[in-house]
Amino acid sequence: MFRRFSTSADAFDVVVIGGGPGGYVAAIKAGQLGLKVACVEKRGTLGGTCLNVGCIPSKALLNASHKYHEAQHDFKKYGVIVPSVSVDVNAMMAYKSKAVKGLTQGIEGLFKKNKVTYVKGFGKIVSPSEVAVELNGGGSQTLKTTNIVIATGSEPTSIPNVKIDEQRIVSSTGALELKEVPKKLVVIGGGVIGLEMGSVWSRLGSEVTVVEFLDRIVPGVDGEVATQFQKSLTKQGLKFKLGTKVSNAVVNGNQVELTVSPSKGGPEEKLVADIVLVSTGRRPYLQGLGIDKLGVEMQGPFVKIDKHWKTNVPGLWAIGDAAPGPMLAHKAEEEGIAVVEHIKNKTGHVNYNAIPGVIYTHPEVAQVGKTEEECKKEGLKYKVGKFPMLANSRARTNDDADGLIKVITDADTDRILGVHMLSSNAGELISEAVLAVEYGASAEDVARTCHAHPTLSEAVKEACMDAYNKPIHF
Repeated sequence: MFRRFSTSADAFDVVVIGGGPGGYVAAIKAGQLGLKVACVEKRGTLGGTCLNVGCIPSKALLNASHKYHEAQHDFKKYGVIVPSVSVDVNAMMAYKSKAVKGLTQGIEGLFKKNKVTYVKGFGKIVSPSEVAVELNGGGSQTLKTTNIVIATGSEPTSIPNVKIDEQRIVSSTGALELKEVPKKLVVIGGGVIGLEMGSVWSRLGSEVTVVEFLDRIVPGVDGEVATQFQKSLTKQGLKFKLGTKVSNAVVNGNQVELTVSPSKGGPEEKLVADIVLVSTGRRPYLQGLGIDKLGVEMQGPFVKIDKHWKTNVPGLWAIGDAAPGPMLAHKAEEEGIAVVEHIKNKTGHVNYNAIPGVIYTHPEVAQVGKTEEECKKEGLKYKVGKFPMLANSRARTNDDADGLIKVITDADTDRILGVHMLSSNAGELISEAVLAVEYGASAEDVARTCHAHPTLSEAVKEACMDAYNKPIHF
């Protein structure tokens, strides 16, 4: 049973705790559906980790550093002669900050447009119908409500004996605020965040070494694509120490000394860096929320929810990084819309098999659906179609032909099970594949759809042709 909406003029239908991608989208959707809604955010700016210290600022720096790298290494062969190229880190950071500020203010404008009450402060759930807020400007406020949506996001994790100080040993937040290009940067963790930020500072001149506990980078990415991805990053200058654990980090003046050893046992060695970036994952941010006293059931570090994002406590819902599933901004956004639709007694839905993942390095990595390893583990009968970007005319014309498109299909029905990409603009190309997975398309469906020429998207078409028959251009 869904709870009735509030009949009190002073109460809200929905209070959302957290103004990140899940929270602010849920609040806006609630306003659009005619619900009286408040959004509580302690940061003082909306957008959460993603917009303030995550997705958006990192993409700004990835863009800026890529342009610098192109000007330094590629312009000449295109006939563009630039006498000298240098980096102004302060100006680059100002460009990043401008992008962030414009977008956060834009969300505030959307709140006003959709009649969302924005409460700046730290929210604590004192009962299923009350949120007590310690206001940023001083004092407190209690919000009475019929429904509470937990959208508190996540925070970086570290490892034993490696203490983040955001000066020499930094999280992704600190890596976005460096004042100068470090001569030597060690990245602990070969996942998405570490490789993106490692790429930024490598392009700007840092000697980057990635230390990864596992024997491969980007776990969860299709193995074949991950292997080619590592080769591409190695050609760009990044160094990798795989199957390696970090047991200690000591700051000594302007340097950090790391003690590392093989993950499976072996002799220790020392690594010295100017900056160490710890990118070993994230955990839900739930401290001080009050859910423990309410008896909210947990699933590991996450809030346990049912298929409609309801907790075991009536009126409490959880989405985004606070709930199980991939910690992705767009996953949180979809859940934000769906949970409010359920609160409004509509039918919200998220297809978790059609959630794309993107790594915004160059080339980019993007995927949706099952990897080949998952297909093998599940005992599925499958086929694989591939097409190298080297055979794509637009990629060749752009002199940017590193990578491939890989399509996995059901061997009996030709239905697309997964698509995996290593390519420039893969983050844009993956949308076609997500749509195909969402609507149960076959590889032949995509292959028989006309694609503009010359475009990178033709490589997707050709990979699909390879999956059910044969490609034309390879």
